[in-house]
Amino acid sequence: QVQLVESGGGLVQAGGSLRLSCAASGRTFSDYCMAWFRQAAGKEREFLATISWSGGSTYYKDTVKGRFTIARDNAKSTVYLQMNSLSPEDTAVYYCAAIEVASLPRTRADEYDYWGQGTQVTVSS
Repeated sequence: QVQLVESGGGLVQAGGSLRLSCAASGRTFSDYCMAWFRQAAGKEREFLATISWSGGSTYYKDTVKGRFTIARDNAKSTVYLQMNSLSPEDTAVYYCAAIEVASLPRTRADEYDYWGQGTQVTVSS
């Protein structure tokens, strides 16, 4: 079992930045590839980015490439999502997810074994 807890969400103005964190506990963090998803009100959960167990490989949804950066610190059992140039369309609940080491990319939510509770990001215009 892996427990995931997101933090770092909040209210930000358009054009601003936020860094989300997801702290993992339970099994060995480096046994897992990690990902970030988001879900806006009334919409399906959407893949954003994923990172390999070592951090050496990353993959992004095209619409966030260049604005969002995923990173991990295995010593701290934490994965991050740096989000820049935010717009109101980025308003959503953001979730981190874990899958046991696998080939990348894995972009479907149903492929992931563990999920955090989510953190709200609201971008005002």
